[in-house]
Amino acid sequence: MRFIFPLICIFIGSCSVDNETIKIKGSDTEVNLAVLMAEQFHFETPGLLVSVSGGGSGLGIASLLNGNADIANSSRSIKDSELKLFKNKGIEIDSIAFAQDAIAFVVSDDLPFDSVDTETIARILKGEFKNWSSLTSLNLPITIYGRQSNSGTYDYVKSSLKINFSPHAMQMNGNAQIIEALKVDNSGIGYVSAGYVLKGNATGLKTLTVYQGNSKAISPLDENAIASGDYLFQRPLFQYYRKVDYEKIKPFLDFEQSEAGAKIIQQSGYYPIQ
Repeated sequence: MRFIFPLICIFIGSCSVDNETIKIKGSDTEVNLAVLMAEQFHFETPGLLVSVSGGGSGLGIASLLNGNADIANSSRSIKDSELKLFKNKGIEIDSIAFAQDAIAFVVSDDLPFDSVDTETIARILKGEFKNWSSLTSLNLPITIYGRQSNSGTYDYVKSSLKINFSPHAMQMNGNAQIIEALKVDNSGIGYVSAGYVLKGNATGLKTLTVYQGNSKAISPLDENAIASGDYLFQRPLFQYYRKVDYEKIKPFLDFEQSEAGAKIIQQSGYYPIQ
């Protein structure tokens, strides 16, 4: 994901026989996890090939609609407008939630800012706070690093905070781009999947603890808080599929929900569904 279009592909074996290939497209949040799942799945089920690519939740759902994917990874629930498109085509779909993710709000280690309440996050991302002097001792313009509008993470943060993002927010292609931008911009703030922080990619950065009102500030890296549902920005990760394709993709879905799949989810910085 260190490129202009956020695409990661893994082809396990030759993908020339389409009926023997499960094509997964969509969420950038889920793509690295899905790649690891596909790699391990190949060792256990070598006769079934898997290809994985990112591009955003919206792209994954559109690819499922157009028959270019067997599974759409989505870090948000499917929209009513998207469901209508499937209905208009007479396509029945179903879904599973195979893991949980937490959204981390990340800043430079150099910024004297460690904890934030939801109202302040909203005001920052809306662009009401334009300089860190409003919140800290530093006189630095705030740079917002977020996702593009086809991203499920973009939709999730927007709807959770009930905001419209500042028109000056930088729209990045993926989590990795946000992390790399923040590493060279000590006035920036961004939101990423906690898995990208837990995997050791955020050297020089810190993850803010988050609270609401008088509640306790909680880190998205706190496994117990996620398990108990106490963190304010956690969400299920979905996979949508056509019902007609269920038998084809069932071996992979079963693997994701197995003990081996749960281990990969945890090692990747995400959380199994309780």
